[in-house]
Amino acid sequence: MEKLQYISQGSKLEDQELNIRTALDYGAKWIQVRWKNTPEKDFITLSEISKKLCADYQAVCIINDHVQIAKDVDAEGVHLGLKDMSVEKARYILGENKIIGGTANTFSDILQRMVERCDYIGLGPLRFTSTKEQLSPILGFEGYHEIINSLKEKSIEIPKIFAIGGVVLEDIKQLQQIGIYGVAVSGQITSQPSVIREFRNILEFS
Repeated sequence: MEKLQYISQGSKLEDQELNIRTALDYGAKWIQVRWKNTPEKDFITLSEISKKLCADYQAVCIINDHVQIAKDVDAEGVHLGLKDMSVEKARYILGENKIIGGTANTFSDILQRMVERCDYIGLGPLRFTSTKEQLSPILGFEGYHEIINSLKEKSIEIPKIFAIGGVVLEDIKQLQQIGIYGVAVSGQITSQPSVIREFRNILEFS
């Protein structure tokens, strides 16, 4: 599984498409299509475009929240928030071979996601981020450390955890030392797509 996700950003369809295409041009191999508060028909259009782009670039395309749209465009999977459709129902709709990721904010969320058999867990936010409304309590590095240590103390195998929420390149080494598997990044990649290569180099080869 890739260790870097780009979470798409943009207020208009053209912006979203451009940002996704640019991220792929710079070497992104995993796109999470996320576009909140937009008409469903526009989100479907973006999802169709994104799936085709990702196929052209041999990249993974997952859809944020919208399980039926993920099925309809044959995306590689879906990412579910804690208040979205249950993982069990999403698995039934999408099938066993699709990727299902789930958001977590606490140690108990992590245990819940493991019971639900999520393929990966997006744990965060690391710090404040303006890309997400109704932000969960900020974890900081200390919060990640406490959660990973709690898993170790209970002899629970650490799942594939992605740090999310305001993550930047300079955070990677520290997150890896804590035991985080990968990162999902939106803001820095949108504004500075050339960092994708640096992200992937550090994540894949350290």
